[in-house]
Amino acid sequence: MAKNQSRKPGRDVRGGKGGSSRPGAASRGNQQRGGQRPYGQRDMVRGRGGAGAGERRGQGARRGASANGSLIEGRRAAAEALDTGLPIRRAFVQKAQNEADPTLERLVERLLELGIEPERLPKARLDEMSSHGAHQGIVLETRPFEYATVPDVIAAAGEGDALVVLLDHVTDEGNFGAIVRSAEVVGAAGVIIAKARAASVGVGAYKTSAGAVMHLPIAQVSNLATAIEELKEAGFWVCGATEHAEQSVWDAPLGGRLCIVMGSEGEGISRLVRERCDFECRLPQRGRVESLNVAQATTVLCYEWLRRQTLAEAAEAAVPEDAGYEAFDSGWAD
Repeated sequence: MAKNQSRKPGRDVRGGKGGSSRPGAASRGNQQRGGQRPYGQRDMVRGRGGAGAGERRGQGARRGASANGSLIEGRRAAAEALDTGLPIRRAFVQKAQNEADPTLERLVERLLELGIEPERLPKARLDEMSSHGAHQGIVLETRPFEYATVPDVIAAAGEGDALVVLLDHVTDEGNFGAIVRSAEVVGAAGVIIAKARAASVGVGAYKTSAGAVMHLPIAQVSNLATAIEELKEAGFWVCGATEHAEQSVWDAPLGGRLCIVMGSEGEGISRLVRERCDFECRLPQRGRVESLNVAQATTVLCYEWLRRQTLAEAAEAAVPEDAGYEAFDSGWAD
């Protein structure tokens, strides 16, 4: 495959769905949402309820959301938020009744270093703000995340080869954060998510992404199908990840200007979104577990794109730009 194979009007799609090269032509009657088992589905490991609920229970930092942002309560959660670089809007600290609490005051010092003056409140006020009564004398309010738009993601991609990851209603914030981290590490141009029924950028995503949400455009859209059409108009090929695809990740054309579509943990890629994919691919496997979860699978696909790009760039660098002209000139010299 040549480097920088961008979509052009009238061109055949890459590989197609299953055995067809026409978008959406392959057995749409068999594409019911319940019929495909996506990467990351909650019941992938037999006998378990899945990672979604357990991962959410581990996100103890996020307790409540206000109109202005999310509320974080508890000393450990507050320290983790500061370690992660979470943008803090306001801080509320319990008034000292007798001697000052050293642990609490260290957190206050860190807030002051960030230019945030904590508001001292009586315990009763913090109790009212708390969702579970375990604020331990501190509550932080985060700033709302500023989402990008699809045109912002396209602009970040530039004119050449680029990667965009589109998530079709991934609901677990831990999975979402891990996906953003993988996308940022391989140099993706951005991530696109749905506004409704999907994980968004919150405390858990900041934590599991290791702060990557601050370094990568994340677009939140009302209509994923429309977003895909915008990407196609900008020259992107669109690949849907499903283990029912005929092509493996090794055979699918995953280089160039590419959007990878990952389905939700419970439903996979929806019918409308799947119909708009140019081709599909699956991860080969030899073990007994049915497949990887959505975050792990996305990491594999992101790195396969990066591997293809690295090989293409190395091949291009090995051929001098004027090699063709030299051969042409030498022919005339003879």
